[in-house]
Amino acid sequence: MKRETQGGFLISQIKQISGRIFEKLLASAKVEEFNGAQGRILYVLWQEDGVPIVELSRKTGLAKTTLTSMLDRMENANLLNRVFDKTDRRQIRITLTEKARNLKNEYDKVSHEMNEIYYAGFTDDEIVAFENSLQKILSNLNKKESLT
Repeated sequence: MKRETQGGFLISQIKQISGRIFEKLLASAKVEEFNGAQGRILYVLWQEDGVPIVELSRKTGLAKTTLTSMLDRMENANLLNRVFDKTDRRQIRITLTEKARNLKNEYDKVSHEMNEIYYAGFTDDEIVAFENSLQKILSNLNKKESLT
């Protein structure tokens, strides 16, 4: 008899609730320049600026169509620019503006607060094991998606 699991359902609930909390934390920190979903894009670009759209889609988990409309809004808000690659003009890279770079510290504070909420009551070993499990799930999903 196979054990019934709820991982996908729990991850979905966590995503919904954490998104609402993150939005409230951003508002409390008076970060009004972007929303939580746009923060995922900025987070990737703060790690590595000048990322091609295809790679940004992969790293954020956002579909290219969703990403394109979000990038339009973020470009209009002066948070990023689309720049043609110097070696391959067919490729467009997404770069941060100075305005977006200046928001990183505030975002980091909110992100740290979010991590405190996520991991309340966890030991360091539990956090490592949990994140390793999430990486494994993400890898499984990415493999499946690449086959379809």
